[in-house]
Amino acid sequence: MSKRRRLAVVKVGGDVVQSAAQLAGLGTNVRELIDDDWDVIVLHGGGPQTTALQERLGLKAVKIGGRRVTSKQDLVVVTQAVCGEVNVALSCALLGAGVRGFGCHGASGGLIEAEKRPPTVVQSHGPEPVDFGEVGDVLTVDEVLLRGLLHLGVVPVVATLGVSSLEGRPFNINADTVAVEIARTLGAELLLLVTGVGGVFKNLGDPSTRIGTLTSSAARSLIADGTIAGGMIPKVEEALTLLDAGVGAVAILDAAAAHAFASAAKGDGALGTRLTA
Repeated sequence: MSKRRRLAVVKVGGDVVQSAAQLAGLGTNVRELIDDDWDVIVLHGGGPQTTALQERLGLKAVKIGGRRVTSKQDLVVVTQAVCGEVNVALSCALLGAGVRGFGCHGASGGLIEAEKRPPTVVQSHGPEPVDFGEVGDVLTVDEVLLRGLLHLGVVPVVATLGVSSLEGRPFNINADTVAVEIARTLGAELLLLVTGVGGVFKNLGDPSTRIGTLTSSAARSLIADGTIAGGMIPKVEEALTLLDAGVGAVAILDAAAAHAFASAAKGDGALGTRLTA
């Protein structure tokens, strides 16, 4: 029996799709991992694209604790922006770099089984539970289906919807959450959270304040004091749950820099922020 290739799960933020340099770098960096004998799965959301389409349709984006509240109307917009615009853009960027990106979404074949999230207390939003609407929590990930795609030599590019197969009902799911669940289920050696911000900074916008390595306890302190804020909160929180479970290594970085993914795989700390338990 042949030895299983190492697996990298790459979660891509919608802001990356807005940058030609980031898109080109993503394809090159994924190609480099594959050439170095890694299997790769790409996960993505599409927050900026969803918000832009909501605005064109006269809808208002609502976020609490960095997470999107999703009405039934909003869910239609999510499927159009995320499963359409963003998924196609990422698949094409990979193909342009010689990588066989295979676009799909969490409802494809029941890839991501989910249920509606119950009202949840959000630490930064007070004691009352928040109903996030058509937002789901992951129940299971179809490992056999994903490994089958990898065996065919393609890179799954997964738009992170979930589905209740019994109800035939889709849900919006935070892409960081799905990336963590797929990394955990498949035992990934590496989870890369790719964002235009490119890491955790003491002062956002000042590259000299980049934090190269961040422990779990230090990360929680930075969330508490507001240094880590907004959409970076769920990224770091989900990464911490993965580390707490003892799975792989996690890095937050951007895709534009040459050899960024290879650097994260080696753990040399040259780029982005590497989170450790």
